[in-house]
Amino acid sequence: MRRQVKAAEVRRELLPEQSPELLRELHLLTRDGDLNADALRKLKQVNHLVGLLRPAVEDVFARFGRPLVVDAGSGNAYLGFVLYELFLRAQEKGELVSIEARPELSARSEERARRLGFGRMRFVTAPLASAPWPDRFHLLTALHACDTATDDALAAAIRHGVDHVAVVPCCQAEVARQLRERPPLSPALAALSEHPWHRREFGSHLTNVIRALVLEAHGYSVTVTELTGWEHSVKNELILGRKIRGEWREARRRLEALLAETGVRPALVRALEPT
Repeated sequence: MRRQVKAAEVRRELLPEQSPELLRELHLLTRDGDLNADALRKLKQVNHLVGLLRPAVEDVFARFGRPLVVDAGSGNAYLGFVLYELFLRAQEKGELVSIEARPELSARSEERARRLGFGRMRFVTAPLASAPWPDRFHLLTALHACDTATDDALAAAIRHGVDHVAVVPCCQAEVARQLRERPPLSPALAALSEHPWHRREFGSHLTNVIRALVLEAHGYSVTVTELTGWEHSVKNELILGRKIRGEWREARRRLEALLAETGVRPALVRALEPT
């Protein structure tokens, strides 16, 4: 990758509807209008995800009069601002809600949206596990929500019957801890988590397999893909789901068999258990 993109060439790195003005507001451009290496990496990450999200966004805007997008664990809300500029601003309908636990990030993003005139962006400061989720929303995104925060986002999406979900999981430690405390009964599976390094990697993989099966069990068609082009990011897995049915019993049976075989019960499974 180029270490820096000079101002005169920045336009080549942007999506057709994307503006340098937004990048300045997000502090991705230097004072001279250049893109340094870190900013270019972030921009490529977000824009690559936006390209994969485009069919879902276009679907909810075509089918609903008041489409609502929720960006969970939004951080600095780079993804939310880009989605708003590319899709919501021109449509003159819809709303984007960013949920973030750190008040300083929410306040900064809210002020930024005010300066940009992005009047249909709303910011909620709350942990995902206890956030005041909208009664109905149509697309959930969660970009690098750490550990069980991704599970909190997925649980909320499933409970509210969200039409599309897109999550890029971040660090995942919960299942690795469960594997350490109670290894699988099967000697073959126990060998996969015997060493700490393998336990961490196997636990991360197992977590995402369970997440995909949970979505399928609740009626989602699921695609798991590698985010090619995301240089410098080891967290390179995207889970996409589209609601197509009520429930799928076969996926439920496969999920329960996997949970029984491995002996784990991650946050997403516990969150959706009947009370």
